[in-house]
Amino acid sequence: MVSMKEFDYLGKGEVYLDSACQSLRPRPVIEAINQYYTEHNSCGERVKYKWGVITDDKVEATREKVLKYLKLSSRKYTVSFTLNTTYGINLILSQLNPKHFSKIITSEIEHNSPFLSSMAFSKRTGLPREVIERNEDGSIDVDEYDFKRAVVVVNCASNFDGRKLKNIKELTKVVHKAGGIIIIDAAQAMAHSADILKGVEVDAICFSAHKMYAPSLGVIVWRDDLTEKMEVGFIGGGMVDDVKKESYLLSAESKEHRYTRFESGLQAWGEIVGFGAALDWLNGLSKKDWKNLEDNTRELYDFLANSDKVHFVNNEANPTMSFYVEGLDSHMLGNALSRKNIMARTGYFCAHYYLDHVLGLPPLLRFSLGLHNRPEDIDKVKKVMKEVI
Repeated sequence: MVSMKEFDYLGKGEVYLDSACQSLRPRPVIEAINQYYTEHNSCGERVKYKWGVITDDKVEATREKVLKYLKLSSRKYTVSFTLNTTYGINLILSQLNPKHFSKIITSEIEHNSPFLSSMAFSKRTGLPREVIERNEDGSIDVDEYDFKRAVVVVNCASNFDGRKLKNIKELTKVVHKAGGIIIIDAAQAMAHSADILKGVEVDAICFSAHKMYAPSLGVIVWRDDLTEKMEVGFIGGGMVDDVKKESYLLSAESKEHRYTRFESGLQAWGEIVGFGAALDWLNGLSKKDWKNLEDNTRELYDFLANSDKVHFVNNEANPTMSFYVEGLDSHMLGNALSRKNIMARTGYFCAHYYLDHVLGLPPLLRFSLGLHNRPEDIDKVKKVMKEVI
């Protein structure tokens, strides 16, 4: 089982239920970051001294761990580091050459990351934008839409109820057959639902390490041939091998340094090292750890679902669950929970269009569980919520 010593900075009685925003970091991750700053604090890819070599080795190892985690081949895919999911999606869309595409497609249940960036892409290129529906189980009826030469940007797990893109493999095949590309927002899937992505050869996967028990960091996993449909438009130090007065030679021209295509300037080396430690930590978890998360999720979901006053967005139990309590303002409820040392998110969770304007819901309360939660956390939440309800 996950040891609570790994999260010993949590105060007595504190219950953290905001993992969908950012997960807590276990001690091995924190120690890896501290080790970078105290033992080999250096600029990666730029120096020849010993500290720099250690940093380079650890950063390269993290890239390899990401591909292994997703079961993708290094012969086809490259890993680049950015700021966060939003930055990664925008970085790709802002450099796509519109001559290769006929439209951009996103879905109604998207986080603002793909939703707004798809708007910006449409405005920049003049190409039409289409917002398609998602089924209650998260899937997309591929026969209902025309994906010819489309840029498809969708999540594979929702950030308000966790519903998954269950037919992601079918969608990917249909989009590629139609001459389009598919970019996946995987921010909510990588920690607890990565299996849905493993081995699926989409064109790009964007996610945030800080939602998978790692430091604040963005990641892009992308097919090498994606750049054939892009134009360099965001460039700087660390991306070139040579510069003349009116020209430059991109480092990304070689497979060995292809990751630099999306890595301008100095990178967050300590965070990347910490992310590598987080992947090791996740890979080392036991079936009991995942069963604990599943049991806690079911216990809390069933408790809330049994109340007539609780109105869920969820159609099924998921570590991420959003709801409102009839007759109560969710923001006030969030404050009340905070006074009991229960930390949860309130509002529309950057999914304003769907939650507010499609469903017409009031602001919501979101509980998003993590691997650090224990049965006693759930017992406390149930006790407090029972008093409130």
